[in-house]
Amino acid sequence: MDTGAFIKHLEARQDYEGQIVHVEHLPSRNAKYGKLDEPLAENLQDCLVAHDITALYLHQAEAVNHARRGENVMVATSSASGKSLCYNLAVMQSLLTEPASRAIYLFPTKALAQDQLRSLREMFCPDLFRPEEFATFDGDTPVGERAEIRQHARIILTNPDMLHLGILPNHASWTKLLRHLRYVVVDEAHVYRGVFGSHVAGVLRRLRRLCYLHGAKPQFICSSATVANPGEHAGELTGLPFTVVDKDGSPHGAKDFVFWNPPLIDKMTNTRKSANSEATNLFTELVNANVRTLTFTRTRRLTELIYRFSRDRLQEMNPALALRIKPYRAGYLPAERRKIERELFGGELIGAVATVALELGIDIGDLEATVLTGYPGSIASTWQQAGRSGRGQAPSMSFLIGLNGPLDQYLMNHPEYFFKKNSENALVNPDNPYILRAHLLCAAWEQPLTGVDSGYFGPRFLEERAELEKLGFLRERRRRWYLPPSVSYPAQSINIRATSGENYAIIDTSSGTQLETVESSVAFFQIYPGAIYLHQGESYLITNLDIPGRTAYAAPTAETYYTQSKELTDLRIIKQTCQKMIGSITACLGEVEVSTEVIGFKKKARFTEEVIGEEPLALPPIRFSTVALWFDLPPDGVAKLDKAQLDFAGGLHATEHAAIGILPLFALCDRNDIGGVSTPLHADTGKAQIFIYDGYPGGVGIAERGYDLIIDLWEATLKVIEECPCQDGCPSCVQSPKCGNNNKPLDKIGARMLLEGLLRSR
Repeated sequence: MDTGAFIKHLEARQDYEGQIVHVEHLPSRNAKYGKLDEPLAENLQDCLVAHDITALYLHQAEAVNHARRGENVMVATSSASGKSLCYNLAVMQSLLTEPASRAIYLFPTKALAQDQLRSLREMFCPDLFRPEEFATFDGDTPVGERAEIRQHARIILTNPDMLHLGILPNHASWTKLLRHLRYVVVDEAHVYRGVFGSHVAGVLRRLRRLCYLHGAKPQFICSSATVANPGEHAGELTGLPFTVVDKDGSPHGAKDFVFWNPPLIDKMTNTRKSANSEATNLFTELVNANVRTLTFTRTRRLTELIYRFSRDRLQEMNPALALRIKPYRAGYLPAERRKIERELFGGELIGAVATVALELGIDIGDLEATVLTGYPGSIASTWQQAGRSGRGQAPSMSFLIGLNGPLDQYLMNHPEYFFKKNSENALVNPDNPYILRAHLLCAAWEQPLTGVDSGYFGPRFLEERAELEKLGFLRERRRRWYLPPSVSYPAQSINIRATSGENYAIIDTSSGTQLETVESSVAFFQIYPGAIYLHQGESYLITNLDIPGRTAYAAPTAETYYTQSKELTDLRIIKQTCQKMIGSITACLGEVEVSTEVIGFKKKARFTEEVIGEEPLALPPIRFSTVALWFDLPPDGVAKLDKAQLDFAGGLHATEHAAIGILPLFALCDRNDIGGVSTPLHADTGKAQIFIYDGYPGGVGIAERGYDLIIDLWEATLKVIEECPCQDGCPSCVQSPKCGNNNKPLDKIGARMLLEGLLRSR
C-alpha cells in the first residue's frame, strides 16, 4: 500500500482535526544470514529446499547452533522473524537422529497449537514423518484419541493448562513421553508474566522434576517477542540458565507508525472524542480502501461494539465490504474461531476486530495495516500487535489511538519515549507463597516431596513445605512429604490463569443454561446485582448474586449503558522488607494486607461514558496479602501546599493516581494490575503516606520494580501532570477510571507541589 498517500487522504477528510500527532517512518531492512556449525540431516535439508528455504537468518542459525551444543536457548526477536524454525529445526534433527526422542511444544492458546500443528504437517509430512507423529493434546482432544496420542505422537503440542491438569498428575500414563523427552519448547514466552507466568513457572518445575524421575533431562527452547530481560525471564520460568539469541536477521518492509490522538471536545475538562469511534472511522476507511486490516481492542465488549459500528458504517459506504469483516475474541467456540482464521488467511476477509487473542503468532496471512485502540499496556505488546501487519516485504502501516488516560496521553505527547525506549521487563514471581504452595501440593500428589526438591522449587521451598505441614496439607514419613488422604487431585482446584481456583457460574435465567464462569477474585467487581454483563455481544443484567453458592443469575436485557463498580480500599503493613533514603525522603517496600469493599456502581453511557446513574451495594470485603511500596511526603512540598491553602488529601490522592497510571511504563503490566492507597495519616506509620501495591495476592514483582526506579517514577509522574493542559485534573493526568472514591478529593496543583518536593529532596 502507499502509506503516504493514505495519510494525505486522512488529512484531507472533513472530520480531520489534527489527530495525527506523530508519524514514525521505519525503513525496510534487508536479511542477514547465518551458517550452521554442522549440516543438518540430509533429508531434513532437502525438505527445507523443497519449501524454498535455502538459507537461514542469522538468529535462526545461531539458535540451532546453541541448541545442538546442548544449551537452553531463548530466542527474542521481532514478530514474523521466523522464530518457529529456530526450534523446529533443532527438534526435527533430534527426531531424525534419535528415533526414541520426544518433544513437548507449549503454547498459551489452543489456537496457536492448532496453527503450529498445521504448519508442522505441511512442512515435514509425509516426507519425513507420519502425520500422527505430531498431535495436539488439550481439552478439545476427543477422549477416544488420547491413548493413541500418548503411545505414538513424538511431538505433543499443548498448553500449560493441560500440562498442569492432564499430563503431570497422570505422569504414569505418559512414561514414554517423559522418559524420552529431548526438548521442551515454550513459545510466546513473553505471555507468561504476572500471575499466569508465575503459575507456569511452577508447572515447568514440576515437569522437570518428573522428567528426572523418569530418567530424562530435557533442553528448553523458548521464543518471545522482544522484552528487556529475555534470559532472566526464561530462567525465572524454568529455573535453568539460558543462552539468549536476540540479533534479528529477518527482513521487513517499510512501515509508517502513526500516533493518532482523538481531538479535544472540551478544553476546560480536557475531554477527548471517543477512541472507539476514532478506531471505527480508521478501520472502515482502511477497509473501504481495500487495505487488509486488523483492529485491536482492550476488551471483549469493545470488540463486539466496534465491529457492529464498523459493519453498519460499511453497509452505507459499500455493502459488499460489510460482509468481509468479522469480530474475533476469546469466548467463541473453537470451530467459529478456526473458520475466521481460515477466512483471514485465505483473503476472504479484508478486516477483523479482535482482542489480544490475535496478538500472538497465529498465521493469518499478510496484513497491510493494524489499528490499536489504546496503548496495550507495554511496549512489547504494542510492537507485537503492530507487527501483525507488514509480515512480508511490502510497506505497511500501524495506528496507535490514544485513550483519555495518563499513560496514553504521555505517549501521545512523548512519542520519542516509545520509539527510543527498549521493551520492558517481563515479571514473574515463582516464590509467590500462594502460587508456590499450590504447586508444592500438586508436586506432592505426583510424587512425594523430598529435600532434593529445593533444587527445583528454590530457596522458599523448605519454608513453604513447613507451612503446608503446619496447616495439615502435608504429612512427613521417613523424610518424604505426602498429601493426607483428605486431599485429592489438587491440580483440579488450581486455576493457573488466576490466583484462585474458585469460580462463580453465570446462569442465563431465560434458558436456565450456564453462560460462563468468572474467577472469584474479580467476581464482586463484575457480577454484582445490577451489573451489565456482556456475553458474545449480548447484554445481560445480573439480577441476583448467590455468594455461598458462587452463582450469579443473569437476564437478557436491551439496556444500552454499561456499569462500573465503586470500591473503598484500606491497607495495613504486615512487614517492612526494604528501606532506602532518597535525600531526606524514606521509601519502603514490604508485605501488606489490602481490604477492598465494593460499595456501589455507576451506570455509564456507551462511548460517551457519561454517568447516567449510581446505585449502592452491600457486599462483604475482599482481603488479600501482597507487596507494596510506600514513601514519605516532602516537608517543604507539604508546607508550600499548606501556604497555598490547597487540599492536602486531594494532592496525595492525585499523586497516587498519576503514579499508578504511569508505573506500567516501567513494569510490564496493566494499570489494572496495580492498586494504591493514600492517606494524610496512616495507622501503621503515624504520618501521611502513599502506597502502591500489586493487585494480586503474594505480589508479582510490580511494586519491587517501582521501588527500584522510584525517582524515574516520580519524574515521569510530574511530567504528565505538568504537561496536561487541564486546569483541575482530568483522565489524562490525575483522574482514575477505577477510583472507588469517584475521584474525590483530587488536587492537581497540590500533586505537582508534592512531586516537585520529592524530586528536590534527592
